[in-house]
Amino acid sequence: EVQLVESGGGLVQAGGSLRLSCAASGFTFDDYAIGWFRQAPGKEREGVSCISSSDGSTYYADSVKGRFTISSDNAKNTVYLQMNSLKPEDTAVYYCASVYRSVATMFGDEYDYWGQGTQVTVSS
Repeated sequence: EVQLVESGGGLVQAGGSLRLSCAASGFTFDDYAIGWFRQAPGKEREGVSCISSSDGSTYYADSVKGRFTISSDNAKNTVYLQMNSLKPEDTAVYYCASVYRSVATMFGDEYDYWGQGTQVTVSS
């Protein structure tokens, strides 16, 4: 059974940092692309970042470039999202997702498996 479990969310002041973790099980990590998405109340889901299993290529939404960093520890089947210089507009529920493909995509509809989400709240 494929499982994705996010952790690391919380409440932080603007300018602060958080590191989200996505622990995966039930599939061969190396064969999957992993993405981070977020959804704020009243807004559509947004792709934040993703990482390719084939060569470790990473992609970021323009809104987080230079502030967020995605990384993967294949030995631990875990993907991280380091979030620095957080802004109130980063407040959302953050989800990780996986898809059986070597090249990652920022389109959420392409992903097959999703975690339960972790809340990130940035106060001004």
